[in-house]
Amino acid sequence: MSGGQKQRIAIARAIIKSPRILLLDEATSALDTASERVVQEALDNASIGRTTIIVAHRLSTIRNADLIALVQNGQVKEIGSHNELIKNQENRLYASLVRLQQTEKPAGATIVSAQQSANRDDSKHTSIPSFSIEAKSTVKNAAVPSTSGEGSFKRLLAMNLPEWKQATLGCIGAILVGGVQPVYSFVMGAMISVYFSPSHDEIKKKTKIYTLAFLGMTFITLVLNVLQHYNFAVMGERLTKRVRERMLSKILTFEVGWYDKEQNSTAAICSRLADEASVVRSLVGDRMSLFIQTIAGMTIACMVGLVIAWRMSLVLFTVQPVIILCLYCKRVLLKSMSEKSIKAQEESSKLAAEAVTNLRTVTAFSSQARILQMLKEAQEGPLRESIRQSWFAGIVLGTTNSLQSCTWALFFWYGGYLMAEGNIGAQALFQTFVLLSSNGLVIADLGTMTKDLARGTDAVSSVFATLDRYSLIEPEDSDGYKPKKITGHIEMCEVDLAYPARPNVIIFKGFSITIDAGKSTALVGQSGSGKSTIIGLIERFYDPLSGVIKIDGRDIRSYHLKSLRKHISLVSQEPTLFSGTIRENIAYGVLASEEVDESEIIEAAKAANVHSFVSALKDGYDTWCGDRGLQLSGGQKQRIAIARAILKNPGVLLLDEATSALDSQSEKLVQDALERVMVKRTSVVVAHRLSTIQNCDAIVVLDKGKVVEKGTHSSLLANRPCGVYYSLVRSVNHHP
Repeated sequence: MSGGQKQRIAIARAIIKSPRILLLDEATSALDTASERVVQEALDNASIGRTTIIVAHRLSTIRNADLIALVQNGQVKEIGSHNELIKNQENRLYASLVRLQQTEKPAGATIVSAQQSANRDDSKHTSIPSFSIEAKSTVKNAAVPSTSGEGSFKRLLAMNLPEWKQATLGCIGAILVGGVQPVYSFVMGAMISVYFSPSHDEIKKKTKIYTLAFLGMTFITLVLNVLQHYNFAVMGERLTKRVRERMLSKILTFEVGWYDKEQNSTAAICSRLADEASVVRSLVGDRMSLFIQTIAGMTIACMVGLVIAWRMSLVLFTVQPVIILCLYCKRVLLKSMSEKSIKAQEESSKLAAEAVTNLRTVTAFSSQARILQMLKEAQEGPLRESIRQSWFAGIVLGTTNSLQSCTWALFFWYGGYLMAEGNIGAQALFQTFVLLSSNGLVIADLGTMTKDLARGTDAVSSVFATLDRYSLIEPEDSDGYKPKKITGHIEMCEVDLAYPARPNVIIFKGFSITIDAGKSTALVGQSGSGKSTIIGLIERFYDPLSGVIKIDGRDIRSYHLKSLRKHISLVSQEPTLFSGTIRENIAYGVLASEEVDESEIIEAAKAANVHSFVSALKDGYDTWCGDRGLQLSGGQKQRIAIARAILKNPGVLLLDEATSALDSQSEKLVQDALERVMVKRTSVVVAHRLSTIQNCDAIVVLDKGKVVEKGTHSSLLANRPCGVYYSLVRSVNHHP
């Protein structure tokens, strides 16, 4: 949703509550003038008979307030009604703020002069040329190649080729560790049979030998496990690092439209980078290690068992699938129950996390009881699931334990029969039993990997699907034109556009506009009219379905996009700051390979009215901005974003509501700075505050994706009373 749409939904939520106290903190800052007027009337009606506290930069929204308090530097400087404060305009702060926000000059002569000017320029601005130009697209085929699990796994192992030494040592360690288990079982069976000897001296002697054998296996197992797990861990971690770096590098090249899709949300991408890379590491490191170890141990155990007592071994081989199935069911069932329980609790956890994250909103609406009731309802499903799982677990686990006991009964009955016939001795019986029983446990462990292997295969396929995808808008096209400088003449000719996330909603149909080089052009209109979309098209965040966009007479698709964007700066309505210092955030727009002097940063900061408040901070430009700039106010973040754009010294400057979060005085200072920066530079300004764009060389009025008016401030005012722009200005200056 747009900023204005989100703000209107929040206002509706507040109104429907019918509160006794209504708190409005810049409640209409993101609305266009027409929407603001309608919403303001609703807020004025909602304020009748209840205490209302309003924080506002737009003074037109508070003219009907019973009491207005002007706060400066933490102190109340003036207090009174609008009419009281507007008196004695030469000396009062409130009156000066009102003058700063005046768009239309009151003198009648100005309107007359403007009308004459409009008549002279009428032929120049009444029509907008449109063109039909075919341009060769440099976009590559965006089809994602199909990637089979087997092919993906081979490619994954190929990515681990630099670690071939670690792979060799790890495999040797895994094979030897797998062989330790049969040896341990063999010695254990022999140890048990020692106690059947009638000679005490022989018992002491053999017990000592087998004890030393167990002690030796302890140290051997320690060394072999270190050899195995260290080398596989190195392989896995290096592969994880390699996969994450390649995935992030590839994802950052994708077009903006790819991020608009629900499956490619920020949370989903972060999950892929974190989880899928970890699953890949587990697949190559832990699972491969266990697989090699199990196969080696199983092979050695079967061979030794057949040598010791082949009849007993054959019987055990016959019933061993039952033993393995029982052990497998126990492990998989318990693990599955745990996962289902966690999944059942996800909805409750999500609700609790959302409530804590938005604690201020919950507290403001006194919704604690509602949240607890929703949590109680969300817990009913997990409770029923837990009861069902308990019954199932009891039946299955009881059955598997019974079957396992039955197989042991069969083994000892048949073993006793063979001993009675003299075919085997007690030592062979116990060695075979311990050897093949432990072998079943190892095989069951391997069986539990099936789900992990399936998950790992999906993760590997997903990783390579990302790595193999071609971006619809390639930022590093080697054949693209790399301009050293651009003048900024922009043309949009017969453009049709629909966002990839909403392909059935046409935003532009046959849209055409010309933005002159070195001139400032303002875009105004209601929320959703397409102003920010034009900004996105100039940045080539999206490609049109048809039509062409030109910069300096060249199709934008023929440029090397990364080189083109070096000459374009953007200040968004919701500026983004990174977790770093103020200095780093201002210098962020300049390439890492280019050095920036401290003096240049300070000069850009002064131009954006940043230097004064930064100098007052304890750490100055080394002040930490916090995650997403949370340590700074909205106005401070926006001024830093403007300084970042100024430092880049672009050929094209894009301002999308760049001063929406500033108070009137800061806005005036920043606006003066921007007007100085915009001289002889192509500037495209999106604004709801009409006072910020009256000095622009051209003003384009949009409505539902079409240009309805174009001209200068004075020429558009001359179109009264039927002009759309005139109506917008009038609604600002004569707001009730």
